[in-house]
Amino acid sequence: MCPRECGVNRKQNETGYCGVGKQALVSSSFPHRGEERPLSGRRGSGTIFLAGCNLRCVFCQNAEISHGLEGRPVRQGELVSLMFNLQERGCHNINFVTPTHCAAQLAPAIKEAKDEGLEIPVVYNCGGYESVKVLEAMEGLIDIYMPDFKFWSEESSKKYMNASDYPEVARQAVKEMHAQVGDLETDGQGIATRGLLVRHLVMPGGKEESKKIIEWLKEEISPHTYLNIMPQYRPACEAYRYPELDKPLRIETHREVENYARKIGLTNLD
Repeated sequence: MCPRECGVNRKQNETGYCGVGKQALVSSSFPHRGEERPLSGRRGSGTIFLAGCNLRCVFCQNAEISHGLEGRPVRQGELVSLMFNLQERGCHNINFVTPTHCAAQLAPAIKEAKDEGLEIPVVYNCGGYESVKVLEAMEGLIDIYMPDFKFWSEESSKKYMNASDYPEVARQAVKEMHAQVGDLETDGQGIATRGLLVRHLVMPGGKEESKKIIEWLKEEISPHTYLNIMPQYRPACEAYRYPELDKPLRIETHREVENYARKIGLTNLD
């Protein structure tokens, strides 16, 4: 399901790096009003949090879910029911959080839901460490891709995510996502209907990597890329083991990165 290629037999409930076997694990499902404005709107984004993760960052702020596998196993029919429940509650979209390692379970559920009348967009809210082949298989099922582009350097990726190939993998994945859905499109109320939305969490001491990511998005994807440059880093999970991460982000650092994005001409910034 992902570039780690663990080689385990998930159909036999074997588990690899992500910790998830045959069935997806759902931690929670609810209207989320704290996502980006085009997703949350007034009625919330219909988030379905999936347990497990193929990255397991050392600074993870959802470690109980992503590292600790806090969730219950669900079958395809239950996933479909969750989607319709969120639609009936008025959510603007279905937002699968950390879906990468569960793509095989999600794809048929999404197809079934759409065939049965799911009308709101489906969001693939991921960490950016994606298999292009899997993304190609998801084409037509996903309306909005929302990857997190975390690090530019192989050194940081290896140190904090145990994935030295992350930068190149993320670049190829974001290109495929944009090829499928294009720039973010919104309706008359400013609610996202289709397209690419990229997140980037600014890290302490990481502003130069942030700038390289921003430059690449502008030059290689689109100057109209919707980018959320996030300021909410805080030490969590195992960040205390890394002195350079064991401190909050300085607001000046975030402001410098955000100003840089505007300076080089990115037009859609959250």
